[in-house]
Amino acid sequence: MTLRDRLAPALAGLSAACFLSLGGVALASETPVPAIAASAAFAEAKAHLAKDFDRTVADIITLTEIPAPPFQEAERAKAYLAMLEAHGLTQTTTDAEGNVMGLRRGAGPAGGPLVVVSAHLDTVFPADTDVTVRREGTRLMAPGIGDDTRSLATLLAFIRAMDAAGLVTEQDILFLGTVGEEGQGDLRGVRHFFTEGPYRDRVSAFFSFDGSDPTRVVTGAVGSKRYRTFFRGPGGHSYGAFGLVNPMAAMARATAKLYEIELPPSPRTTYSASVTGGGVSVNSIPAEVYTEYDMRSESPEALARLEAQLLAIFQDSVAAENAARSTAQGPITVEPLVIGDRPAGSTDPDSDLVRSVVAAIEAAGYSASLSASSTDSNIPMSLGVPAITMGAGGSGGRAHALDEWIDVEPVENVRGMGVGLLAILAVAGVR
Repeated sequence: MTLRDRLAPALAGLSAACFLSLGGVALASETPVPAIAASAAFAEAKAHLAKDFDRTVADIITLTEIPAPPFQEAERAKAYLAMLEAHGLTQTTTDAEGNVMGLRRGAGPAGGPLVVVSAHLDTVFPADTDVTVRREGTRLMAPGIGDDTRSLATLLAFIRAMDAAGLVTEQDILFLGTVGEEGQGDLRGVRHFFTEGPYRDRVSAFFSFDGSDPTRVVTGAVGSKRYRTFFRGPGGHSYGAFGLVNPMAAMARATAKLYEIELPPSPRTTYSASVTGGGVSVNSIPAEVYTEYDMRSESPEALARLEAQLLAIFQDSVAAENAARSTAQGPITVEPLVIGDRPAGSTDPDSDLVRSVVAAIEAAGYSASLSASSTDSNIPMSLGVPAITMGAGGSGGRAHALDEWIDVEPVENVRGMGVGLLAILAVAGVR
C-alpha cells in the first residue's frame, strides 16, 4: 500500500483550505501537513525517532568530540560523510569547498527538483578547545554541541525514521553538511554549493537546521558587511617625532564618526567597531593600526547605504588627520579590506515552504514565530530560492560559550524533531 493510499482517510476529511494564525495575521494554507501528520506512516516514523533516540544522542556525542574549528572542518566532515554513506544515501561526496552530502532518491525523475536539508559542520572554537562531552542528568555540555552538532545528528535520525516507515518522497532529498557557516567562514560552504555546486539549479526548497528551538522560523536573512581597516603612517618616536600624523588618531576619528550615524528603527540596521590592534610600543607613534567593523541589516539597500557612509568616513578621517599634523615624513593612508560579506534577503511568509513549516509547528501544538537572522539560508534567500532556518528540537543554551549545553530529555526532543521531519515531508511530497 502506498502512502497516498494510507493518507486517503485523512485527505477525505480535509477542507480545501485551513487557516493558520501567526502574529495576529490569518494565513491561508493548503498544505498537505494535516494529512501527513494524521497518517499511519508518519506515526511510524515519529515512533522510530523515539525508539532510536539513544542512537541520536550517541551521534551527537561522537560528532561533538571531533573538533571542527573555523577552516578546519575536514576530520568532522570525513566522519559525517561516512555516516551518510552508512545510511544508504547515494551520490555521497565531499565537494571542493569541503561540504559533504548524500542523496535520498525520491519517486520523481532523476535530475529533477530536490529539497536540501542541511546543518553546518563548523563551530566557533579554536583547535585546542576541549570538546569532551560532559553529562549531568539529561543535560549534555560541550563547546559546539548545540550550534550546530545536534542538528547534524538530527538529520541522520530523519533518514532512519523515513526508512523505517517506508516513506517515499516525490522529490529527491539532498542531506548536506556545510562548512564555513560561522564568523569569518562567511558562509563559504553554502555559497559554493549555490554558485558552483552540481545541484545549484535543482533546489526547490532549502532547510537549514541550526540551534534547538523548533518554533522559531528564520524567513529573513540579516545581511552583513565586515571590514578590517588598516590605517598607516610614517610612525616615529612618541617624543622625538611628536607632531607627525598618527594613524591611530585617524582611526579613532573614524570610529567616533561611525557612532554618530543615526539609523531608523526599521529596517533594523546596526554597526559595531569590534576588534582593534597595532603599534609596537607605548613610546612609539604607530606605523600601522587596524579596527574591524561590522554592519548588519535586514535590507540590502540599507546595508549598502551604511557601507557607503563608513567608507566615506574613512577617507574624511584620513584627510582630517593629514590636515591636522605634519606629513613631512609621509601622509596617513587607509586600506579597508572586506573580511565578510553576507547578503540580505527573505523568503515570502506566504510561500508554500513557510506555510508548510508553520503548519508543521502548529500540528505539534507549538506556536510559530517568524524572525530574521544570519544563517546558511542567507545565500539561497538572496538568490530567490525558498529557504528557511529552524531549530532541530529540544532546548539548549550558552551557544558560542565553553559551557554550551543541550537537553536531551527524549519526549520534548522527539516532539521538536517531529516538526522538522513533518515539514520536510510536506515540502518534498510523499507518495
